[in-house]
Amino acid sequence: MTDSGHTGELWRYPVKSMLGERQDALAVDGRGAIGDRLYAVRDGNGKFGSGKNTRRFRRIDGLFDFRARYDGDVPVITLPDGREVRGDDDDVHLHLQRTLDRTDVTLAREDSISHFDQAPLHIVTDASLAWLAGAVPGTAVDARRLRPNLVVRTGCEPGLVEDAWIGRTARIGSEVVVAFTHRTERCVMVNNAQDHLAYDGRVLKAIAANDLNLGIYATVLHGGTISLGDRLQLGAPAQPGQR
Repeated sequence: MTDSGHTGELWRYPVKSMLGERQDALAVDGRGAIGDRLYAVRDGNGKFGSGKNTRRFRRIDGLFDFRARYDGDVPVITLPDGREVRGDDDDVHLHLQRTLDRTDVTLAREDSISHFDQAPLHIVTDASLAWLAGAVPGTAVDARRLRPNLVVRTGCEPGLVEDAWIGRTARIGSEVVVAFTHRTERCVMVNNAQDHLAYDGRVLKAIAANDLNLGIYATVLHGGTISLGDRLQLGAPAQPGQR
């Protein structure tokens, strides 16, 4: 195995398409980071709030104005006005409806239909973030625009380093083994304002130079805990059936 970097940021997003929480460690199993995107805003047609319209997802504007964290196993949502509402509060649905100006939305825990776009884990490198920052000078670019679970510090020059990892396995820390499966296709959410990041329509246009892909997805072959600073050791190509 070859040392290819170390974990510099760890993230999970308790409610899909809301802002998430930065972590010092992530417990990981076959589904992905424990608690990640376990909840979503569901509309009256059973589709989940997202930044795009697909078979499973419905674009619901304004979700980036909310932030979610966990108190134990319970998601706690910070509303745009700064108030907090717990996921086990009977009025949580009403708060979402009033704030989003929609009468059909509720907070839903994942059941038989996955809340993930395509795969359990999402990874980007600092090299790719630097590449993107260079393509949109004057605009703040960091991991929040891309919503990964892991940011890997590679020590490489700006470039799309992780694209070359597709089809390979990796050990992260002492326990977790993953298989990198495919690149992450981007949508207009990368342009959106959030926290202290301003809206910039150039971001997605820049990513179009890489066929609208930035970052990679992974499946979990062996679970465990990933901590900040853990080494990522790139291994052999994944075997058939590991994807």
